[in-house]
Amino acid sequence: MTKITVTVDGTIYTDDVEPRMLLVHYLREVVGKTGTPIGCDTSNCGACTVLMEGVSVKSCSVLAVQADGTDVTTIEGLAGSELHPLQRAFHEEHALQCGYCTPGMIIAAADLLRDNPHPTEQQIRQGLEGNLCRCTGYSNIVRAVQRAADAESVGTASVTTGAGVTS
Repeated sequence: MTKITVTVDGTIYTDDVEPRMLLVHYLREVVGKTGTPIGCDTSNCGACTVLMEGVSVKSCSVLAVQADGTDVTTIEGLAGSELHPLQRAFHEEHALQCGYCTPGMIIAAADLLRDNPHPTEQQIRQGLEGNLCRCTGYSNIVRAVQRAADAESVGTASVTTGAGVTS
């Protein structure tokens, strides 16, 4: 067992973990952040995408011990007391069907918009390239990211975790 300390959505967690435990399993099974789904376990689908130190990573390709000392933001921690502009835009644009890919899509889009607050359609498609959706055909997802980018606050907004910590 290895002791790790990780800040998840603004809360500090210190736990003993198996060195081979994946971050996605740590988040779901130890921390209780079940909004991060386990998709393919091979880093192909992107459903498990989270922000680690503000950068999107597929949590099924990161060991929990690699997250030691980092700040991780999950879909639950993306917004404080109200929906993040991306979450609201996904709802308003009907950018989900089964919803399985949605947490990873939103997190990847947040990372994209942080770096490029006003992306073109092609840039959005490229930015979400590692996240697969088997239901929607992506058109509504792209529109949702465009809508969120058009929202006044998302381009300059920092990511706010559930505890009110910004990064």
